[in-house]
Amino acid sequence: MNSQPDDADLRLSEHDRRELVEWTVACAERMLPFFLEERPDDRRPREALDAAQAFIRGELAIDEVRERSFGSHAAAREASEASAIAAARVCGQAAAVAHMAGHARQVPRYTAKAFPGDRERRDEELAWQRQRVPERFDQYVYEGD
Repeated sequence: MNSQPDDADLRLSEHDRRELVEWTVACAERMLPFFLEERPDDRRPREALDAAQAFIRGELAIDEVRERSFGSHAAAREASEASAIAAARVCGQAAAVAHMAGHARQVPRYTAKAFPGDRERRDEELAWQRQRVPERFDQYVYEGD
């Protein structure tokens, strides 16, 4: 169960997806405040993360998590600031990993978009994520394309 995942397998096993969702949710939790700064009353990204956590615990079916992920992406389309848009996208991608592990590859990509003009802060956040990705998923997330 703890072997290296196949980079070409975008789905992975449910066990692998649960492990990967733990990391994507941790990343997204750090990004969520950027969205809430612009849209404090929009709960869709938070709901996506809550659904992903329920998936980890075995309390929510994949289809329900996907619906919350779609909601987070809809929230991103309604935001106007680059950081808010990117944060909602990170939340949506984090939840989408419950369905398809390959969505984890989008977490660093959207994170980078949350810091226009602040390369130092962007690099700090990306380093934080990379340091915490489960070791066996490092290549899958960062070099799997």
